[in-house]
Amino acid sequence: MATRSKPPTLAEVMRGIRARNGWTLKQMSAKSGIPVSTLSKVEHDRLTLSYDKLQQLSQKLNIRMSDLFAEGEEEAAPQVTGRRSIGTVDKAVRVTTDNYDYHYFCTDLRQKRMIPIITRIRARSADEFGDLVRHKGEEFIYVLEGRIEVHTEYYDPVTLDVGQGIYIDSLMGHAYVVADGCDEALVIGVCSSAEDGLMDSLMSLHG
Repeated sequence: MATRSKPPTLAEVMRGIRARNGWTLKQMSAKSGIPVSTLSKVEHDRLTLSYDKLQQLSQKLNIRMSDLFAEGEEEAAPQVTGRRSIGTVDKAVRVTTDNYDYHYFCTDLRQKRMIPIITRIRARSADEFGDLVRHKGEEFIYVLEGRIEVHTEYYDPVTLDVGQGIYIDSLMGHAYVVADGCDEALVIGVCSSAEDGLMDSLMSLHG
């Protein structure tokens, strides 16, 4: 019985995009604005790309951001067996917003049902944060450093210290801000969804 191959890595996706279009590395560099040497290292799994570079590729080549590092489309949900990915900060995809610094881990694994993220929280109040955010799925947040205040659409704010966590329905409006007495806080979180396109939902929050 035939077995399903594992989902492609970023290196394989980049090679595939170039092969489908019949481009040389030099031609792809000219179209994307990314140096040939950088593209070559990515294709050989010796380098990952920052969020800014992934966004640049997405815009210049007219492809979805999530197709580059998370949830590419397949004809059916893959049977996941024996997959693994070791996540490190230097290989994480970093996204900086007004309220948070995100580090998306294990981006070499595609079609994930869970998205692991380490987040540094900077917003100090709900007013500074702005509108509550919402996206498909559920999430768990655990405080590593500092203290946070969690604001949600249907509950009163709650304060969490180091060693405490919260599990919420992500479709409910929510915001994480720094609690009184702290300048910043560091949390680890996992977002999950039974539906495809979770990474697209998360990326849309970054604008």
